[in-house]
Amino acid sequence: VQLQACGGGLVQTGGSLRLSCVASGRALRRYCMGWFRQAPGKEREFVAAINWNGAETAYGVSVKGRFVISRDNALNTVYLLMNNLKPEDSAVYYCAADNTGDVDTEDDMYDYWGQGTQVTVSS
Repeated sequence: VQLQACGGGLVQTGGSLRLSCVASGRALRRYCMGWFRQAPGKEREFVAAINWNGAETAYGVSVKGRFVISRDNALNTVYLLMNNLKPEDSAVYYCAADNTGDVDTEDDMYDYWGQGTQVTVSS
């Protein structure tokens, strides 16, 4: 599975962005999909995950209530809608696929990773 994340950019505090992650090479419909982020000098952090059919989601504490993860299996795409962005949300955001299908919040459970997309939130 190859994952391509896009949609990052520069946004002001309080703004919104929608990230997309498109998969190729294999259908995503049986994978749990997750988003993680990593800021300079910090460890990779769990952001959100969605199970294979979209019925179950999980969010990191720092983004819960502001970010929404969704998926369209017909388009082999997972999305991350980020609202009310804060400077501390600035990071490289990575999408990942976990072939167990169930929601996972631990990065070592994921089998495939995209290349990352930069999100910068200005104050």
